Amino acid sequence: MKAVVVAGADDLRVEEIADLTPGPGEVRVAMEWGGICGSDIAYWKTGTSGTAVLKEPLVLGHEVAGRIDQIGEGVEGLEIGQAVTIHPATLVGDHTMPESIKGRDNLWPECRYFGSAAFMPHEQGGFSAYRLCRADQIRILPENLSTREGAVAEPLGVAMHAVNRAGDLAGKRVLVNGAGPIGALVVAAAKYAGASEVYVSDLSDKALAVAKAMGADHVIDRSKGEDLPQDVEVAFDASGASRALGDVFLAVQRGGRFVQVGNLPAGEVPVALGQLVTREIEYVGSYRFIDEITDAVAAMANGLNVEPLLTHTFGIDDALEAFQTAADRSTGSSKVMLKLS
Repeated sequence: MKAVVVAGADDLRVEEIADLTPGPGEVRVAMEWGGICGSDIAYWKTGTSGTAVLKEPLVLGHEVAGRIDQIGEGVEGLEIGQAVTIHPATLVGDHTMPESIKGRDNLWPECRYFGSAAFMPHEQGGFSAYRLCRADQIRILPENLSTREGAVAEPLGVAMHAVNRAGDLAGKRVLVNGAGPIGALVVAAAKYAGASEVYVSDLSDKALAVAKAMGADHVIDRSKGEDLPQDVEVAFDASGASRALGDVFLAVQRGGRFVQVGNLPAGEVPVALGQLVTREIEYVGSYRFIDEITDAVAAMANGLNVEPLLTHTFGIDDALEAFQTAADRSTGSSKVMLKLS
């Protein structure tokens, strides 16, 4: 079967790999759509993503959807032909979570994730014609949701988890710094959660246009020197640009909350934190999601529209061009989609 494989830095291939048959408790999904994430691009460009280092060829992709085409022994409640997306996490190791964070499985000390080089052997991703997964990883898509939209459930789950980390947003003024795919999804998730006004800032007018279409009430083009709002109750940073954080802290009201959802570099970074102290801002991290992928499916079925995010589509054979487009903001790309079959 065909798969999108990264073999090293700047070495992306579409290869034939071995076919798969589900074992007990597993299903096989005929993959239909995949969305390219920043971590996929990082593996292609540098051979690393965060602290994970590529040590063997890796099938990329964790934002995926398709249809069940084989069911292993002992699986109940699932049927061949069902449209599904997949929760890409597998908890490993014999650990006991502290009572204070019990149930927050995204904080499990060891987690294998589709398309990740964090462990050996690497956890192969879903940019392939087929993918095996445990039955409990399956999330069935309702009839009014396409598999193309279903592939967005994973990043929307990330955004909805960030919104949950912010607390109740009903009636609140919110700032989202960074209008890439996750930032645009945070905009949509914040509006879905009842935020009264959502501001979004970025350096790219094309990214801001996508965020506007995803529900932002106000866009701020920082490349033109436009100012951030004052005294928002909640801010999200989806940029991961540490030098921009000082201004965002300054935009948050005293006693407000700031959620860091954009990945920051693993090493030391320069950032102005003075306002964190003098304004008593709550600075909160947000990592992946617990089961908000399920909430994301429900939200899309209930009308949260992700179509403005899906700016480009490529077939699997054109994966390299797709990755080049996703990595180049001048193309106007937001979420670049791969048709996997």
